[in-house]
Amino acid sequence: MATLCRPSVSVPEHVITMEETLELARSRHADHPQLPLALRLIENTGVRTRHIVQPIEETLKHPGFEERNKVYQAEAKARVPAVIQRALDDAELLTKDIDVIIYVSCTGFMMPSLTAWLINEMGFDSTTRQIPIAQLGCAAGGAAINRAHDFCSAYPDANALIVACEFCSLCYQPTDLGVGSLLSNGLFGDGIAAAVVRGQGGEGIELVRNGSYLIPKTEEWIMYDVRETGFHFLLDKRVPGTMEPLAPALQELAGLHGWDASDLDFYIIHAGGPRILDDLSKFLQVDPHAFRFSRATLTEYGNIASAVVLDALRRMFDEGGAQHRARGLLAGFGPGITAEMALGHWHSPDDRMA
Repeated sequence: MATLCRPSVSVPEHVITMEETLELARSRHADHPQLPLALRLIENTGVRTRHIVQPIEETLKHPGFEERNKVYQAEAKARVPAVIQRALDDAELLTKDIDVIIYVSCTGFMMPSLTAWLINEMGFDSTTRQIPIAQLGCAAGGAAINRAHDFCSAYPDANALIVACEFCSLCYQPTDLGVGSLLSNGLFGDGIAAAVVRGQGGEGIELVRNGSYLIPKTEEWIMYDVRETGFHFLLDKRVPGTMEPLAPALQELAGLHGWDASDLDFYIIHAGGPRILDDLSKFLQVDPHAFRFSRATLTEYGNIASAVVLDALRRMFDEGGAQHRARGLLAGFGPGITAEMALGHWHSPDDRMA
């Protein structure tokens, strides 16, 4: 069975606090007619700190999409390999053991994908498959887990490497003054995560089923408007309410496996914002404490897009994991509106042997 092993996570060294974010909004948009609303929304995110790849003085500039994309490429190449190496070490594998690299990112563009550079730079075998995913946004973390599961199900002796690289700060647009854009400026952070899905062996979540669900006619609720100045993030005010239609999709997936999504042992959920977790707790009738890993990621790092689910799982590992055979749910949410969902057992070789 395919097992999702311990993720490795890294965030950049530059930090911006909630207080600094609010002060920047006040000073840069003092005359904005909806500034009080934007400030209240930012405060309500619960985000205390975020990490960004450049000092805030550089982040607030806009030298053009070309220059920003150069920063994306340089920072990805400088930071990703060390994160991958830790994930490989935690999974007790070498680069030669990896059969496919699934790379997810929605905050910069490269062709060929960073996967090609990684294969050459880190010594992966030239036969390593490449699956770059660029347009699923925050849902891509869940999609990467599911595609790795599918791959290892098709090739039971194979191993998949997942890499999520998100530099959301490089998408800051100083001329976007809608309330949704101002909220985004106080919500998103930067982060890199990697994890291995082993076809055989390993400790972590033994993946047993996955699924996807798209809420009809919501494709314009989360989207990029691609302009000369780069990616302009558009966020519809209806997005925070999407857990009401998505909770039944989670229940249905669990039901197909004979499980009850309201009665599982652990939950690794993409924390797009606090209401996502609050509503999911309500509609699944799950104790809010069950989402503590996701909430901690949101509080300490902000919304780091596709890397959220991997960081939340890393926090679960840090807490000691779960009992052998404990049942759990993973889910990422993003543009579409799309949910990428997975079910799994906690697999602990030591406990099984005992």
